[in-house]
Amino acid sequence: HKQMNYKHAENSVKALTREHSAISLLVHSNSMSKDNGEDAHRIAPSPVVHVRGLCESVVEGDLVEALEKFGNICYVMMMPFKRQALVEFEAMESADQCVTCGANEAVYIAGQQAFFNYSTSKRITRPTNADDPNSGNKVLLLSIQNPLYPITTDVLYTVCNPIGNVLRIVIFKRNGIQAMVEYPFWSQKAKSALNGADIYAGCCTLKIEYARPTRLNVLRNDNDSWDYTKPFLVRRERGKGRQRQAILGEHPSSYSDNGYGSHCPLLPVPSNNRYKRSSPHDAQEVVAYPLPQTSSYMGHASSSSVAMVSGLHPAKMNCTRIFNLFCLYGNIEKVKFMKSVPGTALVEMGDEYAVDRSITHLNSIKVFSKRLNVCVSKQHAVIPSQVFELEDGSSSYKDFAMTRNNRFSSVGQASKNIIQPPATVLHFYNVPPCITEDELQRLCTEHEVPGFIKFKVFDAKPSSKTISGLFEFDNKTHAVEVLTVLNHHQIRIPSKYCVLLRRECLLR
Repeated sequence: HKQMNYKHAENSVKALTREHSAISLLVHSNSMSKDNGEDAHRIAPSPVVHVRGLCESVVEGDLVEALEKFGNICYVMMMPFKRQALVEFEAMESADQCVTCGANEAVYIAGQQAFFNYSTSKRITRPTNADDPNSGNKVLLLSIQNPLYPITTDVLYTVCNPIGNVLRIVIFKRNGIQAMVEYPFWSQKAKSALNGADIYAGCCTLKIEYARPTRLNVLRNDNDSWDYTKPFLVRRERGKGRQRQAILGEHPSSYSDNGYGSHCPLLPVPSNNRYKRSSPHDAQEVVAYPLPQTSSYMGHASSSSVAMVSGLHPAKMNCTRIFNLFCLYGNIEKVKFMKSVPGTALVEMGDEYAVDRSITHLNSIKVFSKRLNVCVSKQHAVIPSQVFELEDGSSSYKDFAMTRNNRFSSVGQASKNIIQPPATVLHFYNVPPCITEDELQRLCTEHEVPGFIKFKVFDAKPSSKTISGLFEFDNKTHAVEVLTVLNHHQIRIPSKYCVLLRRECLLR
């Protein structure tokens, strides 16, 4: 009996000891967090502050306006799709005040509360390697992210000119769409007002840095370049060669009210006087963006409807798998592997804008442990010459012009396409109801692609002959590989349905 009482007392003491330790740890943790703001903020102080929780419409000027009270700001790097930014202060004390103030009270940027912490970087890397951001450069480098609509000199002039007189514009399309805009004087005012803004609602986001050149050299006035000080420069003449017949005419229905819908212009010019030009008649409160015109969609001599794709896995990539991946961004006409350059292929698409979409969303992604490089080709058509056999036994050239799997061949098809970047979730559809989750997993195993970690089937009518749903994978690379291999895969069952996979955003 005494031994039982002793064990009971010993267990009680151990329980009390554990409870006391937990309470002490909690008190110690609370005391650390209350010590002059978050203690974590003082672990690695830096003049660069990481800003989170920004609203989608915020621009660089909003950050400067809200944070310059803490001290002089050297540089700002916008991360619009992450709703984040990096702000570099001249002095460490300014960064300390910003982080401490943000921890103790709400700091609002463009009407929404933002959150602050020290960055792991001691200095923001300037993409143009300009050590002095206040060097007075009057040329801006514009990178257009998620360009769902054509970008021309007319569009950029309408965007940039209300901030200051634009002298010259040059647009180039190699790795995505970029442009240089020259002002007569230092262009910080335009950079602050436009950096991080959307040209069209939810797309064509501007990321602006200072360019290396101090003056632009324009040879002719057209959709890709314009010198507004020399109006006598003639437009470039289009080639007189025979044009390919277009199925849908000169431009897609997305540019009309009955297609993808009307486009809401964004980017109100900040009411702060520092963004306005000296004359009240020269600036408008809101920049009214024009809808893309027919001329902006027509082919240019400097552009091409052919994309060059390098970094392809020699044993796992072929013409069909390239089609499966690129067809999400436009019609595919032809695909040809280059014999002289292993791991490289030319993809002729329906128009040059489909190439722009492909570059935006597929450049630098990993497929089968190799990183793709997608850029505009100098060739304007794919010619079926030097056809050879790939490592998997398939032909190095294939014509997809007549395939029914092209998704932009009619107005109805084009309106259903949702242009999205790679994500961890795939949307599958046109699958027979008799297919089970285990059978779909076995399908992935048989084709040596990663299996999914989550599976969801959408509710369907009892009379429906097909089902649709979602696959979720560990990462984007796995999802891209499955889409590349299994998109348009035909399942051999009596009903002879086809499985179609397409990329969707991860729902949160």
